[in-house]
Amino acid sequence: MMDQEMPRDEQDKKIEESTQESVQEQESVQEQESVQEQESVQEQESVQEQESVQEQEEQHDRFKDATENIKVTTEKIWGNTRQAWSNATFKASRYKQLVQKKIDLSALHKKINAAHADLGKLIDDLREEGKKNIMSLDEVKEILQRLDDLKVSAAELEEEIEDVKVSEPPAQPQEKTE
Repeated sequence: MMDQEMPRDEQDKKIEESTQESVQEQESVQEQESVQEQESVQEQESVQEQESVQEQEEQHDRFKDATENIKVTTEKIWGNTRQAWSNATFKASRYKQLVQKKIDLSALHKKINAAHADLGKLIDDLREEGKKNIMSLDEVKEILQRLDDLKVSAAELEEEIEDVKVSEPPAQPQEKTE
């Protein structure tokens, strides 16, 4: 009844006010929903960002572990390579020494043979000349002394050859591995 008693303008006004209030309420609800949506999106973005950061940290840790493993492996390979190189150079050096000493020994044996030949020729020549006490002559004593010296040198060289044969490579210092 009241509605009928009110003039039309007032009714329109009331309807308009009611509509405006309704629109405002809808806008307010939409605004709240929009704010909630934004908060939800921000939360999702924050969670995704945290997950991304964690994933990056995990990748960094895996990369760091892999790098450390590569470093340790490389150090082991390098250590083994140095040791193999050291052993190879030692063996090559030892072989070179053996060959040189055997060459020197062979030269000494040739000198000994030459001294024997000289001694034999000298004794034969002196005997043909009719000399007595050939062994007491200075020339013979000199050749005999030279033979003794050559034999001593040959014996020393043979000992050195044996020492080289049984020599061991120098001990490699152990490096600390962490």
